[in-house]
Amino acid sequence: MLMSHFINLVLGTVVALLPITNPFSAAALFLSITEGFSQAKRRQQAYKGCVYVFCILVSFLIAGRFIMEFFGISIPGLRIGGGLMVARIGFTMLKPHVEEVRTKEEKDEAIEKDDISFTPLAMPSMSGPGAIAVTIGLATQTNGALDFSAIIVGIFIVTVICWLVLRASTRVVDFLGKTGMNALSRIMGFLLLCVGVQFIVNGIIGIATDPDTLRKFVEAFRAVS
Repeated sequence: MLMSHFINLVLGTVVALLPITNPFSAAALFLSITEGFSQAKRRQQAYKGCVYVFCILVSFLIAGRFIMEFFGISIPGLRIGGGLMVARIGFTMLKPHVEEVRTKEEKDEAIEKDDISFTPLAMPSMSGPGAIAVTIGLATQTNGALDFSAIIVGIFIVTVICWLVLRASTRVVDFLGKTGMNALSRIMGFLLLCVGVQFIVNGIIGIATDPDTLRKFVEAFRAVS
């Protein structure tokens, strides 16, 4: 029973995080900003970037509850807010692919950087606000060390997948082509939209089934209306 719960939580974490880290989209960015880098340096940057992704997400997983308490955010409120953000990103990915808006100055700065592993590769490309929101949302569903361990294993698996895709970025982008990348982006966008809607549903159920949370929500709504 415990092993089944552990595996389900690991898989749930991978399904929730993989579409939003979107390593296939990051691969195209990685190739453009490492233009002129040697193969060895590309591999080093990919490895460091993925280490940063793992550290960032695990940090927010552990500190998630403290952040919520500090800002006075309820668990249902976080789920609804995070769900809206994730659903928006997923909906954007479902639309026809448009090249990410980047000024020439931003792109030149990224290319000129000697180390692009933390920014823009790890943050905001793979572990941006959406991934952080999902991670904190997952933290609200933990009940003990076993759950935390399962989510950390899930984050590790996602990180390894990102690393493998970045290492093989040239072959991946060439193999999929522009049409394949767009199709894959839409599939991941749909999964992400579903994850965001489920977060919102869980938040609404949490408000409806907890009298104290429902009372606070009504009071807050009256205060702003």
